Amino acid sequence: MTRSIPALVLFGLLGVCVSGSNVAAQRGGGQRGGGQGAPASRATSPGANTAVYPPVFFREDWKFDRSAPNVNDEREPEHLIVPTDVSNPNLEVRVYGDKAGMRAVLQPYNKDITYVMSLLTTSNWAVTLRDKDNDADLTGLSMWTWRTRESGFRLLRPLIKLANGTWLIGDKTAGLSNDFVQSEFLVGDVRWRTFDIQNLVEGREARWEENVDLSRVEEIGFTDLMRGAGHGSGGGSRIDWIQVTGKPVPRTASGTAAAGRQ
Repeated sequence: MTRSIPALVLFGLLGVCVSGSNVAAQRGGGQRGGGQGAPASRATSPGANTAVYPPVFFREDWKFDRSAPNVNDEREPEHLIVPTDVSNPNLEVRVYGDKAGMRAVLQPYNKDITYVMSLLTTSNWAVTLRDKDNDADLTGLSMWTWRTRESGFRLLRPLIKLANGTWLIGDKTAGLSNDFVQSEFLVGDVRWRTFDIQNLVEGREARWEENVDLSRVEEIGFTDLMRGAGHGSGGGSRIDWIQVTGKPVPRTASGTAAAGRQ
């Protein structure tokens, strides 16, 4: 009789374990089947699909038009920036300020790298690119990426022209480097100030623009707000390529006309 008691206890414990396992399996099956109260999976999480990355609006690498008159030596030919230096057929280049000092450069000894530079400018300058048919929607997660080489105290800054004619210059910069380096920033992280396109300086009011509408940007470019220091490493900006992501917005005739009246 005393030997049967441990056996009964053992069978009782086994029954409790089997019962608990069945309950756990039923609960697990209910969760896998999407039962009420089941936690959302990674695939259906509300935050899983919130990041929408826009496509590349444009990329410009420069192509150096060899038919333009060379104003330097054959080892490193250069010339004034001309429309045919633009490699992207959808874009047109615009140079503001010292047009004679802004140059397109080819380095045959350095894997034929082509870039634009401000080293020979004698006054402030700016360069922009404009899509022939579309404005850019730079809202959301639009990204600005460029490969630059800055010398001296130059800080290259993003510059945009809105479709309504407003010019803005940003606080993000590419700074000093001994060679070309790639950097990037979210356009939405930029703080903007107005820009005087006639004198190529900041606007007269020293304040940040609030709630800037970036849904229609007509021109996208850059400036360092300084003249160049001449050939060499003294001071200037070199831009190998620039890429900006954003949604294309077809340019309307009325919008273009309104911008032209600003």
